[in-house]
Amino acid sequence: MLETRWILPAQVEASDALRQAVGGHELLATILARRGLGDPEAARAFLDPSAYQPASGYELPGLDRAVARLRRGIESGDRVTIWGDFDADGQTATALLLDALGCLGANVGYYVPSREESHGLNLQGVERLAQEGTKLLITCDTGVTADEEVGLARQLGVDCIITDHHDLAATLPVAEAVVNPKMLDAAHPLRELTGVGCAFKVAEALNEVLGVSANTTGLLDLVAVGMVADVASLVGDVRYLTMRGLIALQHARRVGLRALLESAGLDPAGITAEHIGYVIAPRLNALGRLGDASLCVELLTTQDLGRARVIATMIEQSNDQRKLLVKQVLDAAEAQIQREGSRTLEEPVLVLAHASWPEGVIGIVAGRLAERYGRPAVLIAEGRDGFARGSARSVAGRDIHAAIAEQADLLERYGGHPMAAGFSLAVSRLPEFRQRLAAAVARQAAEGPRPDELVIDAYVQLGDLSLELARDLARLGPFGPGNPAPCLVAGNLELVSQAIIGRTSEHRRLVVRGVDGQERTALQWHGADTPLPEGRFDLAFSLRASDYQGRNEVQIEWIAARELEPTIAAAPKAKAEVVDLRSVLDPVAAVAGAAAGQEAMIWAEGLTTPPAGARDRALLGPAAVLAIWSIPPGPSELRRAMAAAASQRILLLAIDPGLDEPGKFVSRLLGLVKHTLASKGGKVALARLAAAMAHREETVLAGLRLLQARGQIVVGAQNGDLALAPGDGSASPDTRALEKTLLELLSETAAYRRHYRTAPPESLLGD
Repeated sequence: MLETRWILPAQVEASDALRQAVGGHELLATILARRGLGDPEAARAFLDPSAYQPASGYELPGLDRAVARLRRGIESGDRVTIWGDFDADGQTATALLLDALGCLGANVGYYVPSREESHGLNLQGVERLAQEGTKLLITCDTGVTADEEVGLARQLGVDCIITDHHDLAATLPVAEAVVNPKMLDAAHPLRELTGVGCAFKVAEALNEVLGVSANTTGLLDLVAVGMVADVASLVGDVRYLTMRGLIALQHARRVGLRALLESAGLDPAGITAEHIGYVIAPRLNALGRLGDASLCVELLTTQDLGRARVIATMIEQSNDQRKLLVKQVLDAAEAQIQREGSRTLEEPVLVLAHASWPEGVIGIVAGRLAERYGRPAVLIAEGRDGFARGSARSVAGRDIHAAIAEQADLLERYGGHPMAAGFSLAVSRLPEFRQRLAAAVARQAAEGPRPDELVIDAYVQLGDLSLELARDLARLGPFGPGNPAPCLVAGNLELVSQAIIGRTSEHRRLVVRGVDGQERTALQWHGADTPLPEGRFDLAFSLRASDYQGRNEVQIEWIAARELEPTIAAAPKAKAEVVDLRSVLDPVAAVAGAAAGQEAMIWAEGLTTPPAGARDRALLGPAAVLAIWSIPPGPSELRRAMAAAASQRILLLAIDPGLDEPGKFVSRLLGLVKHTLASKGGKVALARLAAAMAHREETVLAGLRLLQARGQIVVGAQNGDLALAPGDGSASPDTRALEKTLLELLSETAAYRRHYRTAPPESLLGD
């Protein structure tokens, strides 16, 4: 992990005119001035979309030609087909054009390729559409590099209009029109439009030409969803359209979005960009990653609330499955990083590959790793066809698409933008690709700014934090790239307590205290494994007004902590005392003696006869003495247990659960599955099942998949938990590969447990 450099707030003075213009807390005006919005009129236009003057869509090169061809197509009754994409930006763009063209009387249909077909146009699809009578093909969120496919369409008598926002190739397809904001200057207000933004500008101009401009207002909800989902830079017209779209979303007039919000438990009236990014977009993307994205287009365009609710339920199920897959791949990727050690961590870009990783979730995991390690991350799924498909995510200051494009001679296809990209290549070329990509990113690092910088907006005291301040700062939203949420810092804090939270134990809830005695609760998302400050520290955080479970309260979201230099008066935090009992013959007596009169909390898993009062990992909590009875399955589980207990004394034992041999593992897992089916209707949390097995969650999930491949069970997901059902007895051809994967995971755990028995305590516990 790279150390983050904190950039202190510049000294600026907000004018009286600015303060009067924006009102609210004085910090609001100060942040506006610091972000270059000191002019009252500019600040008003930033805060209020009705005061903003949007750019004309005709400033987009090619828009006039696209509108002219669409108008001719509508008037002559040409069969028009929209070619979409399976991510949320592509889905919303497809739905938007389908709505807009349908309202104008066009003979219009759509096609969204599956993930197996990959992003973009393909020759077979173009030929099939031509045979079905398509005369005009308009793309959404794709097509800017489709020279060959557009050429084939032209030969078959199909005109093409390309609407896309991905980076331009050296030559553009020879189409009727190419509408892409990347053709504009870097500072142009339309430059950062995504696929749905381009589609909206086409629809808006077409409606104006035909004299029905009011129709486009009802499309703005789709614009907000697609642009936020695609992590667009929220500047210029992108911010303006997103703000207007959020207002439309809050009225929830679109049947499909209303059903989706209902199934996710969200109140439309309080929808923010964060809800789109963390709740709505993952659900739409889940179906595109694991199922048929055309169902999302149907959801977004249907007028039938009953049908919308059916699709929303399917989306919830796909999203639950997506979460499980992400957890499995993330754990496997972290394990690979730890195995490879410095060879991977010293590179300027993380490049990880595995044959069993599902293509549909590697982009999400790449994003998590990029955020965690402060550098671009590339995850690659190696296919059985000899080709590998990769997904990359980047950090500020590193153009991962440009770095990948430099390796074009190794690639079958590629595309993307500076923060995200995808590609495919022959598996045999992976070693050379990894080496050359690292060199390309290293060159960018030498030429560009450091990505690991945190810009601070203001210093505050914990006692200053209020709902009024949180609501005033929210006026600066929507937040995202190009317009980050204000980063506040409270100084000289101490950590009072912390607890691991979340369905999969990946988040933290912490209580911090200032020098004035004020205490606040902070949430650290995806931070369960990150080290915490040991002494007093400064905390960087964002502030939000939360109405969770109907309670209006201030929510502090932990961004980063910086330990203060120790002072003479500061007492160092005592390390936990460790008592090594791994070689004792009578562990019960040894624990009783070593607990020194205090009751020890015993962590034991997977044992036929556990000690009295034993708890598994899900039930651990603060305790003065923690006895680690059974050998943990890995270092991550050990760290989480120690963090949950926060004990002053740790008793180290080494009882082996004896479940690392494949036969014993599968037999016990099958027994637990049968118990779950008989007594719990097949519903169980993966974390609880892993605890009962004394194994890592990814290993248990691999075991379940093997049982499914053998036809013994069916593995699904429901509300974040596993949903198990009896199988039909038919075996899958994947059985051999899954047996190999499980054996590898069991071998890793067995190796760790052997190491655990003899390693110095300080190397195990990180003292």
